[in-house]
Amino acid sequence: MLRQYVHQFGQKLVRRRRLGPREASDRCTARRLNTLDLIALGVGGTLGNGMYILVGEVSAYEAGPAIVICYLLACLSTLLSGLCYAELAARVPCSGSAYLYSYVTMGQLCAFITGWNLILSYVMGTACVSRAWSTAFDSLIGNHISQAFQGTLSLNVPYFQATYADFFALGLVLLLTGLLFLGARESTLVNKVFTGVNLLVLSFTILSGFIKGDLHNWKLTEEDYRLATSGSSDAYSLGPLGSGGFLPFGFEGILQGAATCVYAFVGFDVIATTGKEAQDPRRSIPLGIVITIFIGFLAYFGVSAALTLMVPYYQIQPQSPLLQAFLHVGWNPARYVVAVGTLCALTSSLLGTMFTMPRLIYAMAEDGLLFRGLAQLHGRRGTPIWAILVSGMLAAVLALLLELIDLVYLVSIGTLLVYSLVAFSVLVLRYQPEQNLSKNEKIDDEIDISQWEASPWEPASEAGTSRTLKTLWFPTGTTPTLKSGHIVYGCASLLVLLLIILSLVLAQWPSQVFSGDPVLTTVAVLLLLLITGVTVIIWRQPQDPTALHFKVPALPVLPLVSIFVNIYLLMQMNTGTWVLFGVWMAVGFAIYLGYGIRHSLEENNDQQLPASTSQMLDQNMPNNESG
Repeated sequence: MLRQYVHQFGQKLVRRRRLGPREASDRCTARRLNTLDLIALGVGGTLGNGMYILVGEVSAYEAGPAIVICYLLACLSTLLSGLCYAELAARVPCSGSAYLYSYVTMGQLCAFITGWNLILSYVMGTACVSRAWSTAFDSLIGNHISQAFQGTLSLNVPYFQATYADFFALGLVLLLTGLLFLGARESTLVNKVFTGVNLLVLSFTILSGFIKGDLHNWKLTEEDYRLATSGSSDAYSLGPLGSGGFLPFGFEGILQGAATCVYAFVGFDVIATTGKEAQDPRRSIPLGIVITIFIGFLAYFGVSAALTLMVPYYQIQPQSPLLQAFLHVGWNPARYVVAVGTLCALTSSLLGTMFTMPRLIYAMAEDGLLFRGLAQLHGRRGTPIWAILVSGMLAAVLALLLELIDLVYLVSIGTLLVYSLVAFSVLVLRYQPEQNLSKNEKIDDEIDISQWEASPWEPASEAGTSRTLKTLWFPTGTTPTLKSGHIVYGCASLLVLLLIILSLVLAQWPSQVFSGDPVLTTVAVLLLLLITGVTVIIWRQPQDPTALHFKVPALPVLPLVSIFVNIYLLMQMNTGTWVLFGVWMAVGFAIYLGYGIRHSLEENNDQQLPASTSQMLDQNMPNNESG
């Protein structure tokens, strides 16, 4: 009895969502967004807080001038994940982003974990950007807002709490929440205006940096630091020198900075959540994702290079790095141009993040994994009103009470985990049999697919096991089968485990591994050999021949490289960040186990299917027996 209960519970965790749009949802949402709208949303969400706040933090305290390499590595990780997003968006053009992709390929539990991590990133990101907007505006008017709030609303609270309650940030979030009620088209129109202004200002900043910059700032010495200290009236505000030069904090600083800079590219996945509102989602979503990441990388690389050329990295002011940079080189009027760009960029970033939040919550609520009331749509405009209201209020409260710049690592953890799940989804789904599922299919199709939806970890017979071992190297056909799909699923899961172990070894003992330590070097080589062998087994399996507007090249290597890079960057996070992440996940599991697992839409479908299936089997039983 207990064994049967555990088996049924396990089956609920791995239930997959069918690859068909919900008819009711498609009737209620209007397709109004073209490719330019999606690119504007992605660029607006990407070039915000990471550009005007994060670039100063990483330059001053983690990487120095080598921040350009940090952004290069972060872009590589994001681009690999973005290509995986693009294929899945072309294959599954529905709202939900990585949440839906995980639901289709890995089951309900992984889908909830993915969605819950995305909610963490969006809510925390919204609050962080709103605080940054308030700080930038306050700096522009002489810090009058912060001085007033500190005098009347000071909070004497521990770590992760703000020094004062920022009602200005709260009001900003509530204002933009109201704007989202107007609908997708109206929101993206405002976003395109702000994004255009931001790109013009960033172009001006890059050109100015290369004109006024000094290449000597990329090879500073201890003598330069002493001169800066003696010539500054507020020497206490200088950042650390490190070892000077282009790599003042070594390769460890670059890796830590790259892990932090992943946060800068978070906004691109807003595009993948617009499947039900895009005019041509199979084409515009992949194209929008790739173009957004490319534009984001050019902007971040150019601005970070210009900033570190204009100002010695230890003199950069993290709260307003670009504004102070123009003061440092004597271009005081340019300060106001950059201030306008800062506010426009933060506004578009805020709009992009807030545009995504309610649509993800709506998708999860529609599937029953979150409270169903959050899936209610406005009758005329088709906007998810309760999802917008709840997410906006939560972000507003966090913006009021918390100083979220310290939670960038926490957001990066969730983002890197989601990127890894997306890459895993591409790897698994490409090798599965072709599926064309919808609610209107015949029962025959439902019976056949139910075999694929069973857990790939169920035990097989001895004869089946021997045939499976033979097909590892010599597949029996050129199209995917249930067996080849299960082989890929198992091998991909094993590869993830091996990559985690390899990343842990390389992150904890890098010098010993590369210096030839007999034990650690042997372990690393054996892991590489195992990873190569299992990768070849996956490569030998037949792929789904379905034609798509975009497919990830070099499968299975590219998704595996993406997973490895993401896991390796995760190893750079500190213990305190992982503890906070564990608390967030504990809250999520309580919601899922207490509500989602019992109210999911797939739970209802599974309860309705057995009755009709049994009737079908009863009618066909004589034919089956005679055959």
